[in-house]
Amino acid sequence: MDIHTVDSDTFSVEDVVKAHMEDLAIQERFGVTQLKYWVNVDAKTLFCLMRGPNKEACNEVHKQSHGNTACNIIEVSDDEFNLFLGQGTHINDLAQTFSGEIDTGYRTILSITVFDLTRRHKYHTNKVYKIIEQYEGIVVLQPSDDLMASFIYASNAMQCALTISKYLHSISDNVEFTLALSSGRPVDEAGDHLFEETKKKILYLCAASLKNTMSLDFETQILSEKERTSPVEPQNAFKIIRDEDFIFLFRLFDVFEESLYDPGFKSKDLYNLLGLSKSQAYRKLKLLTGMAPNQLIRELRLRQSLKKIKKGNPTISEIAFDLGFNSPTYFTKVFRKRFGISPTSFAKIQ
Repeated sequence: MDIHTVDSDTFSVEDVVKAHMEDLAIQERFGVTQLKYWVNVDAKTLFCLMRGPNKEACNEVHKQSHGNTACNIIEVSDDEFNLFLGQGTHINDLAQTFSGEIDTGYRTILSITVFDLTRRHKYHTNKVYKIIEQYEGIVVLQPSDDLMASFIYASNAMQCALTISKYLHSISDNVEFTLALSSGRPVDEAGDHLFEETKKKILYLCAASLKNTMSLDFETQILSEKERTSPVEPQNAFKIIRDEDFIFLFRLFDVFEESLYDPGFKSKDLYNLLGLSKSQAYRKLKLLTGMAPNQLIRELRLRQSLKKIKKGNPTISEIAFDLGFNSPTYFTKVFRKRFGISPTSFAKIQ
């Protein structure tokens, strides 16, 4: 699948249809089959799905037929395509929604991280799946217990998020969650995976948000407002994240990837690696995540410990040291204070 960005004030669907027909006329020479394409006139982008022997052959079709080569091409599996882009239909390969509108290829991706301290995790997960289906979302299975879903319409994704939040809040104090929404392109101008930047945004937001909160990017808010005659209510249920915030968030997790589980890693090291003063970093982190630097570092380690305990392989002591805690005793103390249960007791209910 590829992405084309067009620098033209007169860009239209008719232009893309004409170029696609030119591709079809010569594709057999390169062993390529054009399958489907998506057009976003407002963003001046289009995406082509094709089957071919390699990326070079696929790009050569565009080059030889009309000269508009792709900005990037990625490999996509059938399973991945069906989960994210399989909804809708097409007319002469031009993607449309089931309601007959031109499908832009953009999707709103919802991600939920649930911290379930009960024995009913599977039951709660199945209930969330049903809510996602109710709002025309497609569940994307993850290797972890995190939940992900894809939506054609941002407004559906936001209403789904509100319903999931209401349900999870109603269960008990022993179930926590973080939820994030982001809208974006199936193929970015850099990267190797479908919806790579969009998925990265929501995963980082879920990781770095306060418990029982929902975040969404500005793009999702704008798309939702375009789709509906009235806004999704209540709008104030979501924390709106802007592009400049994501730039900082990506920098933050680059630092964490290298240093988070180092026992000697402290907030002052975080300030230095971010290139900010103590007051600048504190204000930025507090505004974006709701947590002070030391609180955020500890929270990320504790959340990761939940996932490790659920896997059941390392001992509690090994998990404590692996995640940068100075001793198992201290780890148990902060774990109990945070979650109201000891690590050992949590392991027994998994």
